[in-house]
Amino acid sequence: MAPKRNADDVAVDEPYLQIGEVAERTGVTQRTLRFYEEKGLLKPPTRMEGGFRLYSEADIQRLERIRHLKQLLGFPLAEIKEMVEADEIKMQLRAEYRPEAEASEKRAQILKAIEVTERQLELIRQKATALKDMQSKYEERLATFGGWLTDLESTPKTAPKAKADVQA
Repeated sequence: MAPKRNADDVAVDEPYLQIGEVAERTGVTQRTLRFYEEKGLLKPPTRMEGGFRLYSEADIQRLERIRHLKQLLGFPLAEIKEMVEADEIKMQLRAEYRPEAEASEKRAQILKAIEVTERQLELIRQKATALKDMQSKYEERLATFGGWLTDLESTPKTAPKAKADVQA
């Protein structure tokens, strides 16, 4: 587990929100925020002396990426964590990139970025394949139901027998 950040580590001019404010702003429950923290999706937030969680704008942006991956792509939490961490690795590589660096250093950074991006793309491809398979199954079901309906409508309807005919 990552070490806790505390209020002494906070940049004074950076705005922080408490857990309730983050929940209201993002539409995620406080319970979900704590759960994401437990699972390592969110870094342990900065804490005030009383133990209140304080979230930075970077924390909120990470939460928005998590929500996007969960809602749009339906990724399980383990894959969401992998995708978000990969994004952060690429951001770190960009921050560390120096135009004056040796070609070998630049090459190593670029290769790492390629590796991370390829892994993300593979996760997306797997999800797309699974969705295409699911789509095919539902299209088959729809065709089956349509066939049943056509069969039902093409069979001659039998007129109900009159009471006298039934009693005979």
